[in-house]
Amino acid sequence: MKRISPRLKEAAALLRKVDTVADIGTDHAYLPIYLIEHDICRKVIASDLRKGPLENARLNVEASGFADHIELRLSDGLKEYRADEVQDVVIAGMGGILITEILENAHWVKDSQKHLVLQPMSHAEYLRAYLVANRFRILKESVCEDTGKLYCLMSCVYSGEETKFDDYYEYYGELPNSCDSLACVYLQKLSERCIREATAIGCTDPERTERLYKVADKLDNILSQRK
Repeated sequence: MKRISPRLKEAAALLRKVDTVADIGTDHAYLPIYLIEHDICRKVIASDLRKGPLENARLNVEASGFADHIELRLSDGLKEYRADEVQDVVIAGMGGILITEILENAHWVKDSQKHLVLQPMSHAEYLRAYLVANRFRILKESVCEDTGKLYCLMSCVYSGEETKFDDYYEYYGELPNSCDSLACVYLQKLSERCIREATAIGCTDPERTERLYKVADKLDNILSQRK
């Protein structure tokens, strides 16, 4: 069995110890197998949008000996799940925009008893903005390195309460509160990316250019306070 990636291992570390976890976009079912193997939950309902990856998952689950604990399901996001089936939900390895669409189509996740672990491959700021606007609370964020790239992960619950943050929270979220040294590296790279984007845009979009420079300044201030 292939060793679980650092990215998925970090997602597992953010989960609660519950009865049933939903793994959305399971691909080869490496995460569900790891969760059962390490007694993080009793059951995993793992799904994928396509039959091919689900067949790969089935072969791995059977080889693992955990077929009694891992249910495989063809599902577009969370559409084929019921609210009473799972307590924790993992959505990892997708773009932030797609993750927001999956959440938007599953209103039952707006329940304070449900816990979400989200790992966007891109557009993390878009995902954070969506979570805040829809009254989710980001409890914790962490950063991991996988195949030479840095990824952020978010632990979230629905609070139902409107929370006020500063204008740039969507870019860094709870990462300034992380004790992880990789979080600093991630924020530094994000600051550099904002400057590159602002330089490339220039006078074609003055408002966005100014905002990106302000985000970079904010990130630099956060980093200077952590030194």
